[in-house]
Amino acid sequence: MIKTMDTRKFGLSILLVLAALGVFAQSKPPSYDAFDKLLKKYVLEDGRVSYKGFIQDSVAFNKYLTTLSSHPPNKTWTVNEDKAFWINVYNAFTIKLIIDNYPVKSIKDLGGSLYKINTPWDIQFIKIGDETYDLNNVEHGKLRRTYNDPRIHFAVVCASKSCPKLLNEAYVPSRLEEQLDQAGRVFLKDTFRNKISTNKVAISNIFKWYRGDFTEDGSLIDFLNKYAPVKIKADAEVSYLDYDWSLNDWP
Repeated sequence: MIKTMDTRKFGLSILLVLAALGVFAQSKPPSYDAFDKLLKKYVLEDGRVSYKGFIQDSVAFNKYLTTLSSHPPNKTWTVNEDKAFWINVYNAFTIKLIIDNYPVKSIKDLGGSLYKINTPWDIQFIKIGDETYDLNNVEHGKLRRTYNDPRIHFAVVCASKSCPKLLNEAYVPSRLEEQLDQAGRVFLKDTFRNKISTNKVAISNIFKWYRGDFTEDGSLIDFLNKYAPVKIKADAEVSYLDYDWSLNDWP
């Protein structure tokens, strides 16, 4: 009888330990290796995306999305762990939205035109833990308003040609600062999305729509000069390029 009870206690202890290990594992940020492999495979250097490729690899992609969904951030995460998580969530679930409706000419075709009501960015389909989010929740609530980091605009990509290039690697906490700075330099150097010279700049509408994000610590020119390929004069002429919402697709 004693041995039976001891065996039961031992078995219960093992179950409790395994349960605790499972909780601990889920409390840590997930691995982004699977997403990194898919991005390297299906995103060109110029940022264009093979959505057909993601569809063909949907088993691996959906498994990765499930990993994100089962690893909601918690207070033990560092700033970079949290920030990298939500950037990857935004980019991965944007791809998910496109491939679920593919073929499509533009992400804007997937919803209505009433901001905060029925646009593609207001569709609640992103399950993280016990909560369901839309793309606006992620970009504005979890990233912009939480971290006040304008470089986020270079990292989150809304599946359109005028958006910043989708990085062909996942964002990771250990390299996040380097990756965000590099994304800024790449974006401003890209003559399709921004045309930069010393005396005149024609820049993305992102800098108009979110001007306040870029001017908290100085002028817009001050911010641009952190990442611009040439030094822009303080009195340079500033204009904004038309935004191309067509899908950043290939082939």
